[in-house]
Amino acid sequence: MVYRYESDEDAFLEYPEPGSAPTGPVAATPPPAGPSPSRFPTPSLPPARATRPALDDGRAPAPAPPAPAPTPGRPAPPPGEPSPVPQPLPPVPQPVPAATTRTTVPIPAGPTFRTAEVSELSRNRRAGRRGGRVWQTLIGGAAVLLLLSLTGLAVAALLDERAATPPAGQPTPQPTAAETTPSTGSDLDSRDTDQAPLTVKELFPGKQLVVTDGKPAYRVLKTQTSANCAVAAAGEIADLLVRLGCNQVVRGTLRSPDGDHLLTAGLFNLTDVASTQRVRDRIRPLLDDRQGRFRGLAAGDDTEAVEKAAARVGWQVRGHYLAFCLVTRADGERIPTDDATAREIMYDLIELHLNRGVLDRRAAGGTATQPTGGPTDDSAGQQNNDD
Repeated sequence: MVYRYESDEDAFLEYPEPGSAPTGPVAATPPPAGPSPSRFPTPSLPPARATRPALDDGRAPAPAPPAPAPTPGRPAPPPGEPSPVPQPLPPVPQPVPAATTRTTVPIPAGPTFRTAEVSELSRNRRAGRRGGRVWQTLIGGAAVLLLLSLTGLAVAALLDERAATPPAGQPTPQPTAAETTPSTGSDLDSRDTDQAPLTVKELFPGKQLVVTDGKPAYRVLKTQTSANCAVAAAGEIADLLVRLGCNQVVRGTLRSPDGDHLLTAGLFNLTDVASTQRVRDRIRPLLDDRQGRFRGLAAGDDTEAVEKAAARVGWQVRGHYLAFCLVTRADGERIPTDDATAREIMYDLIELHLNRGVLDRRAAGGTATQPTGGPTDDSAGQQNNDD
């Protein structure tokens, strides 16, 4: 709003000094009585209209109520004063007919979806439909592949059957003689499947025994085969061998390549692998308790030590055979327990010659079983006493 001055007189008024007489138009005209006029223009308002409720409602004005009669005890209103107008009573509520009764229940406003939410919902629905179509396509493709694979297998089986079945005019091939010929090998687990007896030539084919190429040969001094196993053992060991069905022993006495040791080695022929294992398990306790021993085979002069001197003994089981080797010093002295030469001699005769040489040849053909529990090598000392 911009304020402005109405006249030049209002723009500047010179205030006289105190005590001086007013001059000019202001001094000539006394100020009007009453409040001074405003310097700002006052907007003019339209005259107020009288409100007539009776005319606005379209009804005739109600007649003025008569003056109330004087009531005893209450003085009459003095003349000239308007009589009090009685206040109208409040209207009595009229009953509303039951037919026209209407109840308005406010309905809560539902959620308002914005445009972005609606579009997101539409996209999710379209993505769900596309995902369902993809799964349907994958399942359908897998079913088709499975059907094709089954069909291919059925066709392949039919072709194989036709190829395996010879035509009606073609003779069926018969087994050849080579297919029905029994193998030449032997099963060493039992004497029933390995019935051929042992021979001296099988164990000691010559006067020289070479157990490994490149090593010096052992000299064979004497050999023996007997149906009485007790000739190669004494005491409880001899009784045990006979009791468990030993029916043959083949042994030989040899001199070591260095000439310092004499030895007797050979095979006991028992009934089966079970009986052989029982003998093997009892040898150590009987030797330790001096209740039995293996006998050496004397071969003439200068070989008595193998029969009488203290010896180191080793044994091993393969199938129904028990291999053994007894080693003594040629001079009759006691062999110490840490004698490496005695251990090497027992390994050469038991493992390399009797097991890998004699028994491997006997089990040739691939039908014989391997040694029960694998080849083992054990040794013990025995004291020979004159009977």
